[in-house]
Amino acid sequence: MPSPFPGMNPYLEQPVFWSSFHTRFMVAIADAITPNLRPKYYVDVETRTYVDETDEELLVGIPDALVLSPTQTSPLTPGRNPTHSAVQTRPLQVRLPMPEEVRERYLEVREVGTDAVITVIEVLSPKNKRTGAGRTLYQKKRQKVLKSLSNLVEIDLLRGNSPMPMTGAVGKSDYRILVSRESSRPIADLYGFTLQEPIPQFLLPLKSDDEELAVDLQAVLGGVYERASYELRIDYHQPVPPPKLLPEEQQWVDELLAPLRSP
Repeated sequence: MPSPFPGMNPYLEQPVFWSSFHTRFMVAIADAITPNLRPKYYVDVETRTYVDETDEELLVGIPDALVLSPTQTSPLTPGRNPTHSAVQTRPLQVRLPMPEEVRERYLEVREVGTDAVITVIEVLSPKNKRTGAGRTLYQKKRQKVLKSLSNLVEIDLLRGNSPMPMTGAVGKSDYRILVSRESSRPIADLYGFTLQEPIPQFLLPLKSDDEELAVDLQAVLGGVYERASYELRIDYHQPVPPPKLLPEEQQWVDELLAPLRSP
């Protein structure tokens, strides 16, 4: 059963699905474009590793005060001033933020023979879009690519948090595909689309004397959705994950999912 959404499926943005989807999607992109790149180019799956000490969900739980029930009495040690505050004798269970090793995968289109990186393909993760180590590291990598002779394709299939820096973008878009050709910087092509629209095809830049390759990300996503059996794993009775939809968007989603939500 195919995805009920015409474009990106927002339920895949949930943390429980995203990591696995991201990995499958990257490999599926590589598999889709490789036959049309041979024999001049090949695609490598690369990994970026860093330690992220930011965990917005884990906080150290320290009580402001120990409040005793009016009927509770506290034994006093002989000779101690009874006006002293009660001492906590049993420890509380708290959770501490722990550093996390993060592995993010991306693709490199390389030239056969020279192994030169011709085009870098990135699919943004939530940590790339949130303030923290992930965003800082990714922006440094992004600037390094933009200063190099390599092309950059940046795919943003996450509605939440802040898009990557760019100027000139107008109109509403939930998702974005940025294509930056080395030959035309700082000008780049931006494909913006909403939840209600299919993912547009884009042209993958190669060396200047080679024809660019049309990439159908919608077909790639559809294949991943079916192979990973997401139709069996996603509960469409649940609301769309944050950020919150506009009223007209919510109505559209409710009508779209009505057949799946009916008894």
